[in-house]
Amino acid sequence: MIGRESELRRLTQLASAREPAVALIAGEPGIGKTRLVHELLATVPAETVVLVGQAEPGSLARPYEVLLDAIDGRPEVDDEHLAALADAGRSPVERLHAGLALLADLIGDAPAVIVFEDLHWADSESAALFERIADQRGPRLLIGTYRPDEVSRRRPVAGLLARMERRHAVSHVLLDRLTPAQTAALLAAATGSPAPLRAATALHHRTGGNPFFLEELLRALPGYDVEALVEQPLPWSLADVLRRQVDDLDPESHRIVEAATVLGHRIPFDLLADVTGTGEDALIAVLRDLVTRGVLVESGEDEFAFRHALVREAIADQMLGRQRRRLHEAALDVLLRGGASDPAMVAHHARGAGRYPDMIAAARGGAALYLSIGSAYQALQLAEMGLDEVPDDTGLLAAAARAAWLAGLLDDALRYGRRWRDLADLATDRAESLYLLVRIAWESRETDEMRALTQHIETLIAQLPPGEGQARAMTAIAQSAYLRDDLDAALLWCDRALALADEFDLPAVRLAALLEKGSTLSERPQRAAEGRELLSGLVDDAEKAGEWVLAARALHCLVQGEPPASPAEHAEILERMRVDAERAGFESLAVATYFQGRARLAVRAGDLDAAIAALEEGREQDSGYRRVGRWADYHGVFLAGLYLEAGELDRAGRVVTDLAALPNNPPSTIPGLAFHLACRRADLPRAEAALDEFVIALSGQPWRSSEQAHDLISAALEIGLPPHRLDQMAAVLLDADVWDAYRTLVEAQLAEARGEHAAALAGYLAVADAHIFGPATRGTVHVGAARCLLAAGRSGEAAAQTAAAVALLDGWRGWRVTQLAQIRTRLGMAPADAPPAVTGPAALTPREREVAVLISDGLTNTELARRLYISPKTAAVHVSNILRKLGVSSRTEVGNLVGRS
Repeated sequence: MIGRESELRRLTQLASAREPAVALIAGEPGIGKTRLVHELLATVPAETVVLVGQAEPGSLARPYEVLLDAIDGRPEVDDEHLAALADAGRSPVERLHAGLALLADLIGDAPAVIVFEDLHWADSESAALFERIADQRGPRLLIGTYRPDEVSRRRPVAGLLARMERRHAVSHVLLDRLTPAQTAALLAAATGSPAPLRAATALHHRTGGNPFFLEELLRALPGYDVEALVEQPLPWSLADVLRRQVDDLDPESHRIVEAATVLGHRIPFDLLADVTGTGEDALIAVLRDLVTRGVLVESGEDEFAFRHALVREAIADQMLGRQRRRLHEAALDVLLRGGASDPAMVAHHARGAGRYPDMIAAARGGAALYLSIGSAYQALQLAEMGLDEVPDDTGLLAAAARAAWLAGLLDDALRYGRRWRDLADLATDRAESLYLLVRIAWESRETDEMRALTQHIETLIAQLPPGEGQARAMTAIAQSAYLRDDLDAALLWCDRALALADEFDLPAVRLAALLEKGSTLSERPQRAAEGRELLSGLVDDAEKAGEWVLAARALHCLVQGEPPASPAEHAEILERMRVDAERAGFESLAVATYFQGRARLAVRAGDLDAAIAALEEGREQDSGYRRVGRWADYHGVFLAGLYLEAGELDRAGRVVTDLAALPNNPPSTIPGLAFHLACRRADLPRAEAALDEFVIALSGQPWRSSEQAHDLISAALEIGLPPHRLDQMAAVLLDADVWDAYRTLVEAQLAEARGEHAAALAGYLAVADAHIFGPATRGTVHVGAARCLLAAGRSGEAAAQTAAAVALLDGWRGWRVTQLAQIRTRLGMAPADAPPAVTGPAALTPREREVAVLISDGLTNTELARRLYISPKTAAVHVSNILRKLGVSSRTEVGNLVGRS
């Protein structure tokens, strides 16, 4: 362990701390990652449970490869959990939980060290499992090793490393090459005496300080005679050294070790025997010799592996191409005779054997299989393997496009989708490709592409006879119209597609068209209940048909739209959406949308801190918004709104700054958030400037948000925006599609600001029990009603409204709670142990304080308007806000509180 003392010490401290910890060890091949892990494991106490699994290099791997490798041969493994882990018919969530249950059974409460070797080769399921283990508590150290140069966005490890960095206190161990002094120290340790300077310098130069290379070169020297290096030339390469380990094997043993290189990292005894035609006793003898030589290690029961991947590569590189092909062919024949269910392995050996029809068939079947079980990355790799040979195969292009889209690789999805469209012979295939391309273009925010695709689909419809192709194309146009917020057109095309689906008995098309229709109706308050009914009805049918993407999208709409009356039902729909999205490998719904749903559920429960925590967790896990071409960070918009609710203005500002740096934000997003933030910071000039930007941006946006209307006008009232600006905001925010309850609430807020307390009270009372509102908004309704009642001298009724607000805002904080505290103070209802409400001059904005000082001088509203260059109506609004915040009812009381201090 020359040069690795500090790294070993860090890991030993983590293992002995008896607390959950994560360490990631990075370095090039041969740098000593595995050696460092083994040295650590030699130091842990005997009661420590040790599990070490290695990812499969150079192939697609089976799902949960690393865990299966770690538990292979352990008799205490629960067969039921193992069967559940391997059952492709179960959802990814169920299989993930089965893997966690296996680990729980093996570890219990004992201290543990769990090692995932070569994460750069890990399958997506193993990467997800690593992340979930990191989330668990208990005295365990989780270690992952990887090669940085092998990490790319095409591998699941890329997203895993980014999420681990954001979510956990990860100990990073980066192994560098040895220095010349450390090289000399290693030589001295290996040979038992100091190494001559010339020899140490020569070896360091040849190996670059890579410990594995150095050790292998030493193994090539008889008796570790380092002095001989001064007189003799070094081997030409490390591969030369590695191959010398098997040069003196007898021909039969040499044939077996070469066959082993072709079979992969994990070499089953029976498969090696079948491929080489060697009897059991003879094969045992050869394998025992290879293990003794340090070429192979026994990695499990009846299973072997090369001591190092570089050993395997060096031996394979000296083989003739014809040799490798014959061995691949022999392995392929064995697999096909045995009815192998692993299409990835079949495809790998078929390609190596040059039997391309078998490889293409395995790629087609394997891509479909992996898509069906939600392994999008593996499906994409298999489809691309097939496309290397048949680049115009529309079935493989379709699989590659779908897999890349589900994995969030939008550039690849767009490329494969376009080629699928261009080569599709059947009208149904072309329509299907266009349906997917519209979705990809929308997620990439390629609006021009969406328009061009829609025109293409319209042309296609005119060329097609009535039937499946035309119905598919109509559904694609419906989707495009819905995503572009052209709801009338979307409904029209949905109905046309449904008519054809019924006429020609097209159940799959009918499900897709119902999804688009239900989603569209859910956007309209007047028909939202009808849309929810359609979506609820199609979910069961979609799940039965294995249409997991359709089912997940339908459940997504149910989660995002008008919430169910029961929080338990809402939670059930959300979890079901996540399961279906994971079955499909649909990354964005399984992560981003799921955590947004959790946050909305917390909002519905009136728990602001839980909502913020859910969004923060989701934003940490979702790396999709950081990818080039993806649209804005939709977690961030929601999160900024919650920070503004809580009064955490600096955190909100940081998120808004992050959002502003991202491409493809919807035009009104940044101006709207900037206006809201300026209002809460009492920065009136910045608020008015941001409002101008917001109004312009909103003019090009065909949809309006009911919640946004309430939030922004509440902020505008807080800062004392002039009445004509409030009217301007109401005009642009409250269109015909805004929910009636929100319209009534906003109009009541504006009426109260104008001093029309009777009209405001009527509005507040009309929506006090509106089911569309969450507890926080209903609490604000009751507070507004209490203020209006107090202004009318009806303090008893005001107290009742305030008490209702107290219960609703119990789990909330921020400006809504501040307003509640003010009204409770005026009513004498503040609890004895409550912190004092922000009242008096401290509650006023700078502008309101300026007005209050002038009020104390006795100025009328007209005189205020003249002095401040505002309208008398604006002056009246300022006065009303000041009286409300100070909890007083006369100008004289304002003067007593504020004066000229």
